[in-house]
Amino acid sequence: MPNVPIQTLLAALTSTGMTVQNNLKLTIFYDSQCPLCLAEMQQLKKLDKTGSLGFANLHDADFEERYPHIDKVYANRILHGQLDTGEILLGLDVTCKAWSLAGKHRWLAILRWPVIRILADSIYLLFARHRYRISYWLTGKPRCNTCMLDSSLKP
Repeated sequence: MPNVPIQTLLAALTSTGMTVQNNLKLTIFYDSQCPLCLAEMQQLKKLDKTGSLGFANLHDADFEERYPHIDKVYANRILHGQLDTGEILLGLDVTCKAWSLAGKHRWLAILRWPVIRILADSIYLLFARHRYRISYWLTGKPRCNTCMLDSSLKP
C-alpha cells in the first residue's frame, strides 16, 4: 500500500459515507527548526495517551500538498492548530487546547480569561517573533535544521 497521509484516507472514507473511529482532536502545525517548539511537541506527544493530538512539521517537503489550506509562512509566524471540526486555532489557543487534551497544565486556561488573554497573546507574539533567539538563550541551540519528532513518537 502506498504511503498515504491518514488525513487523506479519512477524507476519502468520509466522502464515501463511511464512518471512521478516530481519536484525533487537534493537529498542531509546528516549527521543527525551533528547539523549544520541538521540545514542547515531543513532550505533548509523550503525554498524549489517547491519540488526541496530531503533529505536522511545517518543514516537511510535502507539507503544502498535505495541508493546502494552511499558509505555511503565516503558520511559521504564529502557531496554528486545527480541530477535528476543521476550526483553525492560533497561538496560545493551540497551546492551551493541546495541553488540555494531553491532560496536563490545565492552569493554562487562565491565559484565555478576557483581561489576561490580551496580555498573554501580546507576550506570546513577542516570544514567537524571537523564538530562535530565546531558544538559544535557554538551550544553547539557535536553530535546528535536522531535528524532528522522535520517529518512535510519530503517529
